[in-house]
Amino acid sequence: MQPTATVLVYSDNATTREQVRLAAGRRPAADVPEVRYLECATLPALLSTLEEQHVDVCVLDGETSPAGGMGVCRQIKDEIFECPPVLLLIGRPQDAWLATWSRAEATVAHPVDPVALADALAGLLRRRAARGSLARA
Repeated sequence: MQPTATVLVYSDNATTREQVRLAAGRRPAADVPEVRYLECATLPALLSTLEEQHVDVCVLDGETSPAGGMGVCRQIKDEIFECPPVLLLIGRPQDAWLATWSRAEATVAHPVDPVALADALAGLLRRRAARGSLARA
C-alpha cells in the first residue's frame, strides 16, 4: 500500500483553508506521498482531531481568532505526545520571531504563496518520512 500523509489545516477562515489545499495540492513534491487534508475551524475540533487521528503535519493560521495559530502551536507542542511538525502561516515576515517562540518548524507568510507553501510542506513531510512515521493508506 502506498503511504499517504495526513495534513491538518487549522483556520477560522474557510478561504484560507482552501488556499492551503489548492496551493499544496494532492502532492506538494514528487518525492513525498499524496496528501489527505483534514480541516478544523476551532481549537476544540483541532485538539480532538489530534487526539483521535494520526496527523503527519499541521498547518496553522496565525491569524485565526480567537485562538491564533501561534498560541495553538505552543499549546499542542506542550500537550500532544509526539506532536506533528507545524507549518505556521504568519501575517507579516516580522512575525517570524513569534513563530520561534511557538516552536513551529516552518513558516510561510500570508497571503499564501503556492510555491513557498508547497516547498515548506514537502520539507516537513520529508523529515516525517525519514523518521518512518507517515500514516499508511
